[in-house]
Amino acid sequence: MSTLIQLDNLSVRFGARTILNQLSGTLAGRAIGLLGPNGAGKSTLINTLLGFYQPSAGTAQVLGHDIRTQTKQIRTLVGYMPENDSFIANMTAVAFIRLMAELSGLPSEAALERAHEALFYVGLGEARYRKLGTYSQGMKQLAKLAQAIAHGPKLIILDEPTNGLDPPARQRMIRLIKEMKDTGEVRLVLCSHLLRDVEETCDEVLILNHGRIVHYSNLEEERKANRRFVELETVGDQAPFAVALEKLGCECALSGHGRIKMVMSEGLDIRDIYRVAAEREVQLRRLNYRRDSLEDIFLKAVEQVSRPVPNGGIPNGDL
Repeated sequence: MSTLIQLDNLSVRFGARTILNQLSGTLAGRAIGLLGPNGAGKSTLINTLLGFYQPSAGTAQVLGHDIRTQTKQIRTLVGYMPENDSFIANMTAVAFIRLMAELSGLPSEAALERAHEALFYVGLGEARYRKLGTYSQGMKQLAKLAQAIAHGPKLIILDEPTNGLDPPARQRMIRLIKEMKDTGEVRLVLCSHLLRDVEETCDEVLILNHGRIVHYSNLEEERKANRRFVELETVGDQAPFAVALEKLGCECALSGHGRIKMVMSEGLDIRDIYRVAAEREVQLRRLNYRRDSLEDIFLKAVEQVSRPVPNGGIPNGDL
């Protein structure tokens, strides 16, 4: 897959404050989730890639175009759904989206045709002649998505796309995002404070903290690579049971009162724990088993403040 975004020691400062600190690395995924705590630099990174902020040092390329010198080409290729409403309230939806498509480089007639198509696609076809100021919050979010896709971009940047939506409207938005990803015709960067949104729609995740990249990985590979944690409550002699599990490659910690915390080795299955317990005549009263969720991955990454990635680059391996 071709490079989506290339970061080359990208830094952004506002006055004496460094917001992005020497970000480096290659992002090449089909759908990338952009995560980080408040103030991590997510919105600044998006605005810098779109040319709204100038880098203080370094640069970046979006779909092969340099953000310092080729902003016009980038905006032609990129659709942007902002977090905050940016409408002209007295314009109808179709007129506004036609205007946005023209600003992205489409001729007037083609822009009008694409505006109608985009509004029907997101489910606002019947409301396309209504003024945007009369739209509900859910309709406004869909209209923002429509203007982002109207000119046929190669990359869509979605900033908090489910912001303010009730559960049915959120499900509708998530379904539309999944549909766009599954076509394979467009690539996505989704910025959200809702980990669930990223987990449902994205293949890869980029986590920022204090203006640095603290984690970048393929989510499916991350889930497969994460060690599996098991908590056991047993009745019987713990010691030989734990020794037998360790011989199978597990890591065990005895915590008294029959409790054992363990990390399962690769290739070991839950049924193997039951088999060893039966062989050692140990009764399993309780077993809790889980893999790391995206929340676990996120919390681990943002806790690495004391060990930042050198030069703000994308790390190799697990942080």
